[in-house]
Amino acid sequence: MNINLKTILSAHTFFVFITFSLFFLFQSPKSMLSFSQIQDVKTVRIFETSAAGHALTEIQSSPHLGESIHVKIDTSKKYQQIVGFGGSFTEASAFLLNRMSESKRASIIKAYFSDEGAKYSLTRTHINSCDFSLDHYAYAMVPGDISLEHFSIQKDVQDLFPMIKSAQSVSTEGFRLIASPWTAPPWMKDNNDWVGGKLLQQYNSTWALYYAKYIKACSANGIPIWGITVINEPHGNGNNWESMLFTPEEMTMFVQQYLGPTLEREGLGDVNILGYDQNRAGLKQWVDAMYKDSSSSRYFAGTAIHWYESTFDFFPKELQYASAKGPNKYLIQTEACIDAEIPHWKDDAWYWKEEATDWGWDWAPDDQKHLHPKYAPAHRYARDIIGCLQNNVHGWIDWNMVLDKQGGPNWFKNWCIAPVIVDTASDEVYFTPLYYIMSHFSKYIRPGAHIVGSSCSHPDIMIVAAENPDKSLSVTVFNPTKQQHPLSIQLHNQQIFVQIDRQALQTILFTHK
Repeated sequence: MNINLKTILSAHTFFVFITFSLFFLFQSPKSMLSFSQIQDVKTVRIFETSAAGHALTEIQSSPHLGESIHVKIDTSKKYQQIVGFGGSFTEASAFLLNRMSESKRASIIKAYFSDEGAKYSLTRTHINSCDFSLDHYAYAMVPGDISLEHFSIQKDVQDLFPMIKSAQSVSTEGFRLIASPWTAPPWMKDNNDWVGGKLLQQYNSTWALYYAKYIKACSANGIPIWGITVINEPHGNGNNWESMLFTPEEMTMFVQQYLGPTLEREGLGDVNILGYDQNRAGLKQWVDAMYKDSSSSRYFAGTAIHWYESTFDFFPKELQYASAKGPNKYLIQTEACIDAEIPHWKDDAWYWKEEATDWGWDWAPDDQKHLHPKYAPAHRYARDIIGCLQNNVHGWIDWNMVLDKQGGPNWFKNWCIAPVIVDTASDEVYFTPLYYIMSHFSKYIRPGAHIVGSSCSHPDIMIVAAENPDKSLSVTVFNPTKQQHPLSIQLHNQQIFVQIDRQALQTILFTHK
């Protein structure tokens, strides 16, 4: 064989070129997929929110050549259909928006509802006043007005409705709205007070009619009501702010004999009635009463739940029990917030640290103290939403959309944190990490999506996958650990490699576009 020096040098140069090209291909942050491409998916995009500073930031991750955490997605296994994700329209939020400049007010509404923003699709508001109102109010304040001739929602037309209608104007796909009363007017109650007490039996028909008048008044103002809860927190709230008490049997009777028939008679039978509307630990006794038989369950479209029973436990056994008891009923998380805390202004790091406390930190009985340790707010949101979706919950609603630097306004001074905090004096807006965490779900898991099968080989990493109506697939991964982790994601017969940062929430979006 006759090979000259020039040929040898050329071969050597080619070998070096190939070696360095492969090295940079695997090391470059712009190289997102391994050689094992997804054949039936045209685009894979990765979005991350993290303690390191990412805020729904689109990233690209190089393939990992070593050992990876194995994630498997099985789209042949389909579970519950998603209703939506979002937050709540409260008088407190509307009051603050009205005191911001027009441009800042518009930026907040767009951030929540536009296609470029979080695309909120499921929301809530209050019937009559609540703790996040400026003061007590109701729509019928004339004692003994059993036919509700003096019923008027004019206060909401002035305060709340402009915020809702602003959201409607920027939402291209629209959103569903659930309305919840905290209490009936005092004159309908046995203690004649805003706080505590029970509905007097002679006003069962009047109170049922109250919902119908409210729903019709909202509709007349261009605001359709998709669903109602019977009462917010029927166990009460320690006699602190607006409340009205029901037992499971009392609420079931009221819906079965009064509320359901009244809405049906008024042509509002398509409005979804959700029972309970409080913490998950008590779910069993409530769904046992609501879904006891076909007669008791007839008018209930589903069950509403809150998260305040623990700062870390999402109560999977209780969620599974409720789902099995009412397999064709909705299970919707209607309220959650970082409570008993004043917002930390423009301090993203705080939301990722285990420094927050809740009401249970001070007031929980000794046998429940373990459920209320200090926690990281960002972790709590990510963990709870994924935990809910893994256990048949159809929708997840946050509490106030906007609060001030004090965590109000709130007539009871029951301070809390919202995803968006404003300073009306300086016309400043702070989008906390909680806003971006909510956006991972609301923006990329759309109404009509189905939760599909998923598994992860790492015990501390949580994952959920959803197939959207447009056949895009959203895989949401939460890494609460202090280490970065390489992930190997298997979808059908293909595999991709991504890397998730420490303390991070990541969405991997597979589309056909």
